[in-house]
Amino acid sequence: MDVKDFYYELPEELIAQEPLEKRDTSRLMVVKRDTRIFEHRIFENITEYLEEGDCLVLNDTRVMPARLLGVKEDTGGKIEFVLLKRIKENTWEVLVKPGRRARIGSVFVFGDGRLRAKVLDFTDAGGRIVEFYYDGIFEQVLDELGQMPVPPYIKKELKDKERYQTVYARNPGSAAAPTAGLHFTEELLRKIEQNGVKICYITLHVGLGTFRPVKVRNIEEHKMHHEYFEVGSHAAETINRAKESGKRVIAVGTTSTRTLETVADQNGFVKSGSGWTDLFIYPGYRFKVVDGMVTNFHLPESTLLMLVSAFAGRDLIMAAYREAIDKRYRFYSFGDAMLII
Repeated sequence: MDVKDFYYELPEELIAQEPLEKRDTSRLMVVKRDTRIFEHRIFENITEYLEEGDCLVLNDTRVMPARLLGVKEDTGGKIEFVLLKRIKENTWEVLVKPGRRARIGSVFVFGDGRLRAKVLDFTDAGGRIVEFYYDGIFEQVLDELGQMPVPPYIKKELKDKERYQTVYARNPGSAAAPTAGLHFTEELLRKIEQNGVKICYITLHVGLGTFRPVKVRNIEEHKMHHEYFEVGSHAAETINRAKESGKRVIAVGTTSTRTLETVADQNGFVKSGSGWTDLFIYPGYRFKVVDGMVTNFHLPESTLLMLVSAFAGRDLIMAAYREAIDKRYRFYSFGDAMLII
């Protein structure tokens, strides 16, 4: 398929620059695949579309304050690191800007020397492998010195770090938020459970590759980045019981969707485990386990838009996006949501 099949024009003022004061007051477009009908609701109304016995699957990853601003030790030149993934205890793969300052052997200083980093190697993608030096616990140092790596299309400063976390985030490791989950409140999740819907949690640590556009004309030639996942035995059992009972499995976000489809067999049953996935889902893919999806509105020509197009059909999704633009929905990470059923 041609990447241009997934292009659309978005007025810049529809890119949400900050989250709403209350998470579940965002708008919700309900896309019904069988009737091809769109309904326009508020996110808290999602309870009306979830049935007793359904299984709602959430990604409990926690975003690290992975953006570090520092200087080169010998020259004082400014540097920006974004942590991508841990290779071993103190060794990380990072993005660096400007890259010309980060040669092998270069040393950088952050937070008046509380954290130092030495460049060990280059990566194939243009990043660096670095080793960090510090006193104490790395996560505590990072929490004090690091900033949230919000997407480049968000120009407004994020005042509260927790608004770029889901209310159920608990496993640190992501460089970006699983944004479909940002709409849930603890109160809404309790109400969903009280209605007999089963909720389970899996983990996929989101990489910054999720924001990278597809740069090849033929999307089948695109290479996905690897992301680490974990699916526990309790989650697998809960999902499989729903499938056995003929109930729906509804994934919150493209991250949950990719994880479930990675660990599912051909009959739609999942197995527990952990590992790395580079699953690229685009139209033509046959879904094995996911019956419904909660998602945000995605960038043109992105793998995320291709995934939801695979689930609902490209024509239906592009029609939904045209309607969302016409009705002035808010787009991208801090924007409104879509429920596809």
